[in-house]
Amino acid sequence: MSEWARQNVPLLTALSSVVALALVFGAVGGVIPSALLPRASDAVFAAIPHFNAAVSATAIGTILLGWRAISRGNVRRHRAFMLTSFGLFTAFLGAYLYRLIHVGTAEFPGPETLYTYLYLPFLGIHILLAILCVPFVFYALLLAATRPFEELYHTRHSQVGFVAAVLWLISFSMGIGVYVMLYHAF
Repeated sequence: MSEWARQNVPLLTALSSVVALALVFGAVGGVIPSALLPRASDAVFAAIPHFNAAVSATAIGTILLGWRAISRGNVRRHRAFMLTSFGLFTAFLGAYLYRLIHVGTAEFPGPETLYTYLYLPFLGIHILLAILCVPFVFYALLLAATRPFEELYHTRHSQVGFVAAVLWLISFSMGIGVYVMLYHAF
């Protein structure tokens, strides 16, 4: 599989991205029935947004630490931090989709004017960046997973990884902003 995967990173990136985004859009669109998943208590559902905010803040830290590690030439630490970031992203997404499937979206509690002119544009940009980062993240991870690190310098891993990290950082940061607007500002 590794030689096949090595030769087909763009295809694997596309397939992984389509599957991940199909899960997200399926959950958002109500296509995934809640009966497929066991239902947690209301306390668990209430805790998920706070958990996800903490996961997002931690992911911001691990992405920045991974960036710092590679800038210092420490490939092993970079790999560990970026894999941790991906694991945190996966945990965030799993918890978010689980709550979304069972509870639905959170209603904006603030004034209608702020909803229209602040929250919706902010949320839209956050969602767009979150969607855009998916193929970049998968491509960078798949390149790294299919090659020894010495060969990564002859690929687009660093350029794609840079774009992925920037999009990830902005998206996670904006996600925390959405959380603050939904659960603390009003």
